[in-house]
Amino acid sequence: MANRLAQSTSPYLLQHADNPVDWWEWSPEAFAEAERRDVPVLLSVGYSACHWCHVMAHESFEDEATAAYMNAHFVNVKVDREERPDVDAVYMEAVQAATGQGGWPMTVFLTPGAEPFYFGTYFPPESRHGMPSFREVLEGVAGAWTERREEVGEVAGRIVRDLSERSLAHGGDGVPGEPELAQALLGLTREYDATYGGFGGAPKFPPAMVVEFLLRHHARTGAEGALQMAADTCEAMARGGLYDQLGGGFARYSVDREWIVPHFEKMLYDNALLCRAYAHLWRSTGSESARRVALETADFMVRELRTAEGGFASALDADSEDGEGRHVEGAYYVWTPAQLREVLGEEDAAFAAAYFGVTEEGTFEEGASVLRLMPTGVVDAERAADVRARLLAARDRRARPGRDDKIVAAWNGLAIAALAETGAYFDRPDLIERATEAADLLVRLHMGPVARLVRTSKDGRAGEHAGVLEDYGDVAEGFLALASVTGEGAWLEFAGFLLDIVLQHFRGDGGQLYDTADDAEQLIRRPQDPTDSATPAGWTAAAGALLSYAAYTGSEPHRTAAEGALGVVKALGPRAPRFIAWGLAVAEALLDGPREVAVAGPVGGELHRTALTGTAPGAVVAAGETAGAEFPLLADRPMTGGAPTAYVCRHFVCEAPTTDPEVLARALGGR
Repeated sequence: MANRLAQSTSPYLLQHADNPVDWWEWSPEAFAEAERRDVPVLLSVGYSACHWCHVMAHESFEDEATAAYMNAHFVNVKVDREERPDVDAVYMEAVQAATGQGGWPMTVFLTPGAEPFYFGTYFPPESRHGMPSFREVLEGVAGAWTERREEVGEVAGRIVRDLSERSLAHGGDGVPGEPELAQALLGLTREYDATYGGFGGAPKFPPAMVVEFLLRHHARTGAEGALQMAADTCEAMARGGLYDQLGGGFARYSVDREWIVPHFEKMLYDNALLCRAYAHLWRSTGSESARRVALETADFMVRELRTAEGGFASALDADSEDGEGRHVEGAYYVWTPAQLREVLGEEDAAFAAAYFGVTEEGTFEEGASVLRLMPTGVVDAERAADVRARLLAARDRRARPGRDDKIVAAWNGLAIAALAETGAYFDRPDLIERATEAADLLVRLHMGPVARLVRTSKDGRAGEHAGVLEDYGDVAEGFLALASVTGEGAWLEFAGFLLDIVLQHFRGDGGQLYDTADDAEQLIRRPQDPTDSATPAGWTAAAGALLSYAAYTGSEPHRTAAEGALGVVKALGPRAPRFIAWGLAVAEALLDGPREVAVAGPVGGELHRTALTGTAPGAVVAAGETAGAEFPLLADRPMTGGAPTAYVCRHFVCEAPTTDPEVLARALGGR
């Protein structure tokens, strides 16, 4: 019998709709029920592509005896962290403060007043490795609630007080300048892995936002070390197992520092950010490898993640069925030498094994290997392409990983920016069309009549949860990129609607920003985090979009808000550059101007394309033959003698207009 989750728009919650656990969604009714029954709330937070979430669900939530105990002693609430990042952030902060670590699945016990008092992540069905069993935890918490209620109340009260005192007093002291950005670069140099690329040790995550900062820093200052770290990291990731050598696209992270074995889930946000980063690397260097990876990753997103409504699904699972009916991590992607021979025959299998690093011992589990590009010297490109195509066709016949079909506004904003720019750089109008269709869906389904975003939708049905700051920042970023590429001023206007909501509902005193609106559901604390995780922080995503919008329109309030929001980058950039890298990238744009480029002439023409491929950090581009009708930047900036003409300004100073693409390229540091 299905439980209350059967009506959800979240694929993750729908996976639990047939559990014997009597799950509730996060709602006032759930907490009222806990109050009525005088029992604690068991909050379980996860997401669709999370391997250990599936494991705990199978071991515990599908078990009749465990479910019966949970139903008798708790009100059980299931949350998809991708749908409710605000709930996830507030309780994850409590988990990390209490235990020193966090992760998913997240298991938190709350009072009926939503105050947390006991924490954990994954709990096994039997105790092992010093970890209590899930049943022992349930019995311990139920016992404490019944017999030591006063103590539980004290713990919960203390935790809530501690969390409420963590609010950032202000955004920082002024905007970041040259010293802070130089210090941030030095910090990244110290953490750089000079042998294998990337930053830090294992597990190693793809640092798309760090790459963006390094490319912008190089463009502004000429620092060769910054460009080298970006280029070498991108090359190492693209040759490794993190990158899907057959189908394109990146996995979530590498379990080792050499980029050999990935955690196989593929997320929309990683692929959107990396597609754009590789396209920008090509823009800086002309690297053929970067061009190939940007296009293959864009094609992966369109082929594998695009939904019937024109948006982009959130993720592909890590697990799928192997040939023996078992659900196994990586089964879809890995190969043994025998499997290569079966598809390719002896000779081509030997070539493929050497080319892709497939060994008898294997690099993964049970003698299987993750494909990666080996340094084999000169390779017959035609043969390599033929082998790749045959292996991909054979892989297509395997059981596919599950797909999380929900549309998340923020991540679609990132995808729109990546596809629009990649399409413009490499003459792929189809990619610009896909970006436009996704943007249309967000306007139609997610924005509503008053520009208040909903975070998610599925199958053409909008979810019920309000958008958070990252949704507003990333969707505005996507719309602004689309405006620059298409010459359609409507996208600038839509970005303006969203950013006005940011100014009205997400700002605090002294430039600080909050992750939830001032009229959103009140949690035990109002979440606020300026640091990047797998995606740009809402705080710095909004700062970047506000800065670009101000450059397009001359709006002083938007520029002032962007500068106020960047105060936190001045404070944190020198100390933790890896974790506020998008903020550092935005700061580079601020220091450079950013430059405002108006191209009076045809959209997609040579002068427009030259403007788009300039490397000046965060430069905004308005193109068209409409004077100021679509873009304020084009007002009073005519073509010269009937020839397309570019105008470049920054810091209230303009260069002489030019009709020459080479002069424009030099003015923007372009290719």
